[in-house]
Amino acid sequence: MMMKHRYRQNGSLVVELALVIVLLVPLTFGVTEYCRAIYQYNAIAKSVRDGVRYLSQYAPGDTDRILKARCLVVYGKADCSGTALVTGLTTGMVTVRDSTNHPGNKLRSTGRGAVNLVTVEVRDYQFISMMPAHVLNMTLGPISATMVQVL
Repeated sequence: MMMKHRYRQNGSLVVELALVIVLLVPLTFGVTEYCRAIYQYNAIAKSVRDGVRYLSQYAPGDTDRILKARCLVVYGKADCSGTALVTGLTTGMVTVRDSTNHPGNKLRSTGRGAVNLVTVEVRDYQFISMMPAHVLNMTLGPISATMVQVL
């Protein structure tokens, strides 16, 4: 009699697996896509900090340095060679504000007198999901960093 009972439950494991896998697969893809979005945001934030750190060493208004900083943000190199650090990121999305092109970036409330600030910002970066049914495409940003610039 015990043998008959065992055979009656033979397919129950497959049914349970089918029910659970319907929930686990979309959840796995959703978590993976959100992690990919966070990775891209983090990569852009770090490259923006690298760009503003590069510009903080030079006087404001140097257009050649600004172009190099934009390349540094997008490609990780000042010569704009190679592939973009993050798919879809372009130098057109990177804006640089310092005391020459944005008068509001001159702060006068310090004990040192006039202090120049430089801001590098990435705007309108579109995260394109590989699984749009699970995670929608979204705009990341604006992502910016500000540092004191040499006078």
